Parts: sequence; C-alpha cells; structure tokens
Amino acid sequence: MNATLPTAEALRAALAALLDGLPPTQAAQAVDRLIASYRGTTPTDAPILRDRSDVAAYAAYRMPATFEAVRSCIAALREAAPDWVPATHTDIGGGTGAASWAVAGAWEGPRTTVLDWSEPALALGRELAEASGIPALRAATWERARIGTSPAPAPTDLVTVSYVLKELTARDRAAVVDAAAAAAQAVVIVEPGTPDGYDRIIEARGRLIAAGLTVAAPCPHDDACPIERGTDWCHFSARVSRSSLHRQVKGGSLSHEDEKFSYVVATRFATGPVTARVTRRPQIRKGQVLLELCTKDEGLRRATVTKRHGALYRAARDTAWGDGWPPPGTPEG
Repeated sequence: MNATLPTAEALRAALAALLDGLPPTQAAQAVDRLIASYRGTTPTDAPILRDRSDVAAYAAYRMPATFEAVRSCIAALREAAPDWVPATHTDIGGGTGAASWAVAGAWEGPRTTVLDWSEPALALGRELAEASGIPALRAATWERARIGTSPAPAPTDLVTVSYVLKELTARDRAAVVDAAAAAAQAVVIVEPGTPDGYDRIIEARGRLIAAGLTVAAPCPHDDACPIERGTDWCHFSARVSRSSLHRQVKGGSLSHEDEKFSYVVATRFATGPVTARVTRRPQIRKGQVLLELCTKDEGLRRATVTKRHGALYRAARDTAWGDGWPPPGTPEG
C-alpha cells in the first residue's frame, strides 16, 4: 500500500486534535500577519513564527499545502530513482515538519532530523509527530539551528528545504543551498510557485549543478532553463484537501485548493530523468490533447496528441500538469 494516503490522513487528524479549540479570531489575525510576511519582499533575519499562536495558525494554514507540494516533489524523485531509499533525512528550516511528513509517507524508516530556528515551531512539530502514530516521525530529532549561519548539517542521504529560501538574505540562501549540496546524496528544494520563487529555484539549481549534482526533476536536463526570464516562470500545482479547521482558518468554503510551487531535485547518484515534463495543465479538446512540454533536446514545445495515436492519446487524457511525458509503457515511452 502507498503510505502517502494514510500519512496525509494522519496529518489532518493530528492537526485537528492538537489545534482543537484554537480561537478563530486569534488564528485569523495570526494568519493575516503570516500572509503579509510571506508575501513581502524583504527577507527576514529572525523567525517568522514567534510564539505558539503563530505556530498553531501556521500549522493549520500552511502545513497541508506544504506537505502536498513536497509530496509531489518526492514523487518526482522516486520516479527518477525508483530503487533508491534514503536511510537518513535532514529537513533544513523544517519548522513544524511538513516535509518530514511527506518523506515518511514515501519511504519507511528514514531517520529524520528537523532543523529550525523557531523553538515554538519545533515544539509543535514534536507534538504533531508524536500524535501521528508513524514510527519514523515519532523517532525524529528536532534541533534548533539558525538557518544559513549554523554549521553545515552532518552528511545525510536526503535534504529537504521547503519554503525557506524566501525568508533568507541572498548570502544565507547561498549558504543553505551549498550546505545541502555538500551534505546530501539527494536535495529537494521547494519554493512558492511565483516568479520570485522560480527565480530562487533557478539560482539554487545553478548552485547544485556547480557543486557536482545532477538535476533529476522537474527538468529533463542540466542545461539552462529554456524559459526567457521575465516572460514566464516554471511552476506546478498540487491539490490540497481542506479540513473544516483549514477552511475556518483560511476563511474559505471550498473542500480543496491548489497549491502552486516551483522546485528542483538534484542528486549525486545516477537517475532516469523523464524525456519531457508537462509544464502546464493539459488542454483536452475533442479528439485531441495539447501538452506544453519542457524537453531534453528540443527545449519548450507543444505536443498535439490525437485519437490516431491510440494508446498514447489515452495516456495523454490521463496526464496531469507536472507529469513526465510520455508515460512508461506507452508506444513511445
């Protein structure tokens, strides 16, 4: 059984149990301040999450979306390296541990260390992990560290850095990426799916390649991104189910939302990157599917798949934004 689904359900249950009784007004005020911080343009040199009310609001507001975004990136890593299993994992700037939940849902047993400079975030992360009932999460180590200036993390198989670079100065961003590259066999970096988030990912991607790592996802190559800067940006989308608490804190009524994110996965071991990546939501029309692709050898291009393509057309109708193309097992796969 895929562990991702029960892990997602366990996260929702743990949040509901630990945040039950959070005053809606207090939560909404904290969320408003956090949104202002995350959407601002000035990097911070202090933790955004200051106290338990901030952390509780953040957990309800952001953990489900961060979990789903990182889960999508981990799925891309597993697709590129299906036989690779990390024994150790370090979550840099992990806060309440959303990325660690995604890792626990992908593999059984990685020994996780979460590093963050906010003690309230680490404390709530421990509580959520304990409530999860998932052995790997309950055994995780939570350590306070000033991200960007602390000593480099110990060697590890996997490093995740999710929604962290935005909070740092340019110098600290470079230090975090370089430290991740030096410590890990595989690095997963995730940022918001905005033009500036994409810029930070491109910067990190370049540093990872310069450090000797190879891009495993989403790009099918290590060459320069073919997108002309300032005209577009590479980002993807993950569907996030909203619990009643999530809807209450965010002030919404829909049962789901779509989290936009940009990311890079790079490794020091051989992988099998996709031939092409679907970079926009496929357009399904009568008798055909239009796919916007980033390809290994042809840069950006549009593929038109019609009924006459048979199995490939059926596969195209089931293909989602962010998937590799063509799917394994299809006539051209």
